Amino acid sequence: MLDYDVIVCGAGPSGATAAARAARAGLRVALLEKRALPRHKPCGGGMPMQVDAWLRDLFPDTGVEVAVESQVRQLCHTWNFGEAHLGSVNLPESPRDLSLWMVQRPLFDNALVRQAVRCGAQLRDGLTVRSLDLDSRGVTVRASRTGDRRESFTATARQVIGADGANGIAANAVNLRQRRQLAIAMEVELPYDWHASPDRLRPDVAHLEYGAVRRGYAWIFPKGESLNVGAGVFHPPKGKRGGNRFVRDELERAIFGYFDRFDLNVDRAALKFYAHPLPLWQGKERRHSPGGRILLVGDAAGLVNPFFGDGILHGIKSGIIAADCIAAGCPQQYTAQLHAEVAANFNAARLLAAFFYRFPDWCYRHVVRRRDGTHIAARLLAGDLQFSEIVGKFVGYVGQKTIDGAISHLGAPFGASR
Repeated sequence: MLDYDVIVCGAGPSGATAAARAARAGLRVALLEKRALPRHKPCGGGMPMQVDAWLRDLFPDTGVEVAVESQVRQLCHTWNFGEAHLGSVNLPESPRDLSLWMVQRPLFDNALVRQAVRCGAQLRDGLTVRSLDLDSRGVTVRASRTGDRRESFTATARQVIGADGANGIAANAVNLRQRRQLAIAMEVELPYDWHASPDRLRPDVAHLEYGAVRRGYAWIFPKGESLNVGAGVFHPPKGKRGGNRFVRDELERAIFGYFDRFDLNVDRAALKFYAHPLPLWQGKERRHSPGGRILLVGDAAGLVNPFFGDGILHGIKSGIIAADCIAAGCPQQYTAQLHAEVAANFNAARLLAAFFYRFPDWCYRHVVRRRDGTHIAARLLAGDLQFSEIVGKFVGYVGQKTIDGAISHLGAPFGASR
C-alpha cells in the first residue's frame, strides 16, 4: 500500500497551493520543504491582486490578502535614474482594481502552507529530498534532515509534484527541462520607517529603472516596514570570462543607484545580498514524466514570465492545475492543460521581451511613458490582457513610430510630399 496519494516537494506558492488543493480533494498528501518554516525566500514579492481569484476557495474566511503588506497603485519609471514618469495602474475608466500586492515571501508562503495543513496535508519541513525513484507502483521519495537532529524520511506515492525550484531534483530525476534559460536577480531587504520617509518614497508607489541594467531592470518594492531593492538581468552573458562577477557588479551598481537617488543611509559594507535564478519560459515542452508520475510546477516547470520576470501567479496556477489533474485521475493531461493556460501568452511575451530588452531606450520613450503604458502593463500582469492579443498591434505601433521618426528627421517638406 502506498503511503500517500501525492508527495509535494517544495513549499513555495506553487507547492503549498498544490498540496492544499489536493488535500481539499480528499487525497493523502505530504508536503516536504528543505528548510524550517517560515524561511527566507529571495523574491521581490510583488504580484497582481488577481492571484486572489485563484486562491479564494482555499481562504474562504479571511482571504489571502491577510499576508499583503502594501498595495501599489502607481509605478515610477526612470531611465538611468532620470526622466521620471509616474504612471497609474488604474485609469478612471478601469472596470476593476488592478493594484499590485506586495508581500514578504516568508509570511506569504507560510500562510499558504498553514492553509494546506488545515486542508489535511502533512507538513514535513527541514527535510531535503535526496532521491526520487519510479517503479510500477509509483514514486519512492527519500529525504533527510542534517544538523543537530538527524532524521530520515522514506515514503511512496502515486504521484509527486515537483515544486522544488529552478535547480530542484524532481526535473532531473526524470530528465525533464535539461536545457534551461535562467535570468539572474539580486536584491536586498532594507528596514524602512515610512513616517520618516522623503516625499519621493510612498508605500503605494513602486519604482522601476530601465537604463541601469542591460537587458533587465531594477526596482524598489514597498513593504509594510521595509523596502525590497533589487535588479535583474534576463540574458546574462554566457561563456564570458568573469561573467558572473560582471553581472553581480552591474546589479549591485543598479541597487546602489537607488540608494543614491533617494539618499538612503545604508551601511553598504554590511549589506546582505540575495541572488537567485529565474527560470524563464522557453516554449512548449513536457512538464510531466511519461505516465504522469512526476509533475513539475512553478519555477521547477520554468514558468517565469519572460517579459516581466514574475512567477508567483503562474506558479499558483500550475499548482492548482496539477492537483486537479491528479484528483481527476488524469495526470497525463497536465502538460496540455498547463499549456492551454499559459503557452500562447508566454510565447508572445517572449517575442515582445526580445524587442523590449534589445531596444530599451526606444521602448522607454514610446511605450513605458505612454499615458496608458502602466495600466497596460498591469492588465498584462493580471491576465486581463494577453500578450498574444497585442503582438500585432505592437508591431504596427513600432512601425508607425519608426516611420514618423524618419519623416521628422528628414523634414516636413519630404513628409508633406509623401
